[in-house]
Amino acid sequence: MPAPVKKLIIMNILDILRRYSDEDHRLSQRDIVEILQNEYDMTVERKTVKRNILNLMECGYDIEYSESVRMVPNRASGELEESYIWSDFYLVRDFTDSELSLLIDSIMFFKNIPFSQSKELIKKIEGLSNKYFRSRVKNILTTPESNPRNQQLFYTIDTLDTAISHNRKVTFFYNSFGLDKKLHPKLAEDGNKKLYTVSPYQIAAVNGRYYLICNTDPHDDVSHYRLDRITEIKPTDERMRDAKTVEGLENGINLPKHMAEHLYMFSGESKQVRFRMKKHILNDVIDWFGTDVKFSDETEDEVTARVEVNLQAMRLWAVQYGPCVKVISPGTLADEVKNDLRAALKQYENENSK
Repeated sequence: MPAPVKKLIIMNILDILRRYSDEDHRLSQRDIVEILQNEYDMTVERKTVKRNILNLMECGYDIEYSESVRMVPNRASGELEESYIWSDFYLVRDFTDSELSLLIDSIMFFKNIPFSQSKELIKKIEGLSNKYFRSRVKNILTTPESNPRNQQLFYTIDTLDTAISHNRKVTFFYNSFGLDKKLHPKLAEDGNKKLYTVSPYQIAAVNGRYYLICNTDPHDDVSHYRLDRITEIKPTDERMRDAKTVEGLENGINLPKHMAEHLYMFSGESKQVRFRMKKHILNDVIDWFGTDVKFSDETEDEVTARVEVNLQAMRLWAVQYGPCVKVISPGTLADEVKNDLRAALKQYENENSK
């Protein structure tokens, strides 16, 4: 066998271990010899397989195997002597199949990622395991393209990641969808596209979407932007504003606390809110507000909850859970929720009167 071809043996054996082995599917030296013959057109001896596997292990590859002892006659003397047999080889992987499945589920969960890019990512994740995992992945149904998607998303994430790492501001256009189902940039007072300049601090994932936590020039408070609505992002040479000088970020970003206070990623200050709730939505309340919510005045069916939350977000949340929630304080928030519910009811009353 020519020398260049011999050098390929070790790479092909590694490829075989990656494609065909795991803890539940182990390979003998005979198995590897047969695959090399059938799929790579290479004829090798078992001892060659063992030698190359040893070389892979010396290079740092985590390969498990079992070892057994059998008595074989010595070719020279004919006397029986111990021979160590290696078998049941498999490559230990960085990710378990359940972890890879979780990554795939996470990609499918995010509404921002275009369908074509989701398929590509899932295919790459499949490549981290073997053929047995790939056969199971075929049973996972990916959602086809049903919503308009921003194809610049990954570039936006990469640009923001670099800007945050280098403490630099970025500029971009922020968009909203029109009736044509296409993104249209927000306009400035002069009718031209409005260019946003922001100091980016953190990217957060909320309800299946990516948001940017930042400060927008020339304002002093914290802002939130959906990454799938951002286009034509560019880094600048200007250093970002110190987050400690931004209202709401004086003590840095406590991400779990920040997310609990900004349910729908509205900007604005957070205040203490008290509301009376039905106990059967307790799981929902914990899901939305986290474990910092305080409870008091419990009865058989109800309990009072106290949370720190953005008032605009709480207004929307209280309407969403209207039959099960009654805002107690602040009084102005309670009045706003009542007005919202009255307006919603009026919509249906007007419809019924036609």
